[in-house]
Amino acid sequence: MPDVKAADVAELRKVTGAGMMDCKKALVESNGDLEGAKEWLRKKGLAGASKRAGRVADQGAIDVVVAGGTGAIAELTAETDFVAKSENFSATVSELAQLAVDLGTEDLLESPFQGSTVSEFVVQLASTLGENVALGRIVLFETSDGIVDGYRHVQNGRGTIGVLVDLGGVDPTDLKARDVAHDIALHVASAAPRYLSRDDVPEDVVAKERAVLEELSRNEGKPEAAMAKIIEGRMNGFFKDSCLLEQAFVREPKTTITQLLQGLGANATVRRFARIKIGEE
Repeated sequence: MPDVKAADVAELRKVTGAGMMDCKKALVESNGDLEGAKEWLRKKGLAGASKRAGRVADQGAIDVVVAGGTGAIAELTAETDFVAKSENFSATVSELAQLAVDLGTEDLLESPFQGSTVSEFVVQLASTLGENVALGRIVLFETSDGIVDGYRHVQNGRGTIGVLVDLGGVDPTDLKARDVAHDIALHVASAAPRYLSRDDVPEDVVAKERAVLEELSRNEGKPEAAMAKIIEGRMNGFFKDSCLLEQAFVREPKTTITQLLQGLGANATVRRFARIKIGEE
């Protein structure tokens, strides 16, 4: 039997939500491998690992800036939420998001900022605050023939989720289209889709999910004659949960995002989206 450490059990519990004894058994069954333990728990129906795997304990703040057809998300990481919600920290991440809109993301670390460069300023900020501070993820969307919209979710005095949405096939001056773009940005923040459509889900992810659902269905004692139909139904559920265009709109659960877009015309589509949350990869 492998030597299962309490710290590994605690980490597995944090990312899967499974019970302590189940986590310990999963680690034993997987010879202490964390990723293998996550899959073991999923196959037993004991965890929501597909949604929660990959989360980390980093703190920080996020800001979103949209100007015309350009939008940016900027993330600044820190060790504690106390530092992350400080006025100086929040102001810095806001300025970095604006800088990304103004200058783009190429060589952003070496761009002039506050009398030095971004890289040098972040080092100075870390020294001032007494914490490990770093520039995190930066996302930039630009369009000349559509709508870029964004949303920042604020919690405990700091931005914790940032979203950008690129809506195409619409008139950028159409107020209804702009409202829908913003509604979808709000939806993405809440529903956390992983992919735009089922065509964007990597083949290996689909194969892995199908294998997990097949084993789960067999462990539940589902009838063999109905197995193919059951697995297909569960795969459709996976796509509806994971893919933005198939998700139920959070404000009108009977309407999918695709149906919401259809109200703007046959050509309206979400071309891409980005969602960044503090503490998640």
